[in-house]
Amino acid sequence: MDHLAYYELREEPFSIVPLTNFYYHNEQHDQAYLRLRRSVEGMKGLAVLVGEVGTGKTLLARRLLESLPDDQYEAALLVVLHSSVTGSWLIKRVAQQVGVTDTEGDKVDVIGRLYGRLNEIAEEGRRAVILIDEAHMLRSPETLEEVRGLLNLELSNSKLLSIVMFGMPELDMRLASEPALKQRMAVRFQLKNFTRETLVDYVRFRTFHAGSNKQIFSASALEAIYDFTRGNPRLVNVVCDNSLFEGFVRRVDLPVGREVVESVAADLGLPPMDPADEPAERR
Repeated sequence: MDHLAYYELREEPFSIVPLTNFYYHNEQHDQAYLRLRRSVEGMKGLAVLVGEVGTGKTLLARRLLESLPDDQYEAALLVVLHSSVTGSWLIKRVAQQVGVTDTEGDKVDVIGRLYGRLNEIAEEGRRAVILIDEAHMLRSPETLEEVRGLLNLELSNSKLLSIVMFGMPELDMRLASEPALKQRMAVRFQLKNFTRETLVDYVRFRTFHAGSNKQIFSASALEAIYDFTRGNPRLVNVVCDNSLFEGFVRRVDLPVGREVVESVAADLGLPPMDPADEPAERR
């Protein structure tokens, strides 16, 4: 018997992989999704979502991508893996993502083919959308200038390409240093950590979605989870996942208590939150 069977769960409730079938509907993430979706539907140009590590940016990116039907959109998700990417690399990757098969030659040639492909998509009655995850890694002015240039590809009455950037708060600083690009930002939204109340609902949603109708964590355990994670969704998953396994190892009956969470947090090196550090609106 493994820990899932021990707690009568049919699947992992707290995987850190951003699975869209475990998307948790809550006010801020739903508001973010609605604003980003409105931006791409209206081909408004540039939309930006920022948030600290672990607040759910990648999950929202995937959810947005999956929600765009192929018969209406030519959409793709581009992940920036390192900060040394060049403007030429970005243009070629965007071109490939929307269906340009030949990206050889210099940048001007590729932009010409990209413009032609975007016109084809528009003539089909569809919208071209590029989602850029880890966009804060686009650090060079040259690369950001190419983003601005891509947003300038348009017809007389509409833009040909919509871009949504997902990144850490430093993305704001990148855009602030490029006023010509920032002025093209039609939508911006910032994700924050969960409140205590939202965290409780989130944990219950996850365990219910994984097959349990029981109370998995005690009220004091949920308080501890918040205190050690500050409500950060990814850390909540890590602590809860490890606490379930620790409870299984100890053969702890439900609900899993605070002492298990505290033990796991100590192993992970997570210090408890100082009450003075908690935002006033979250107390």
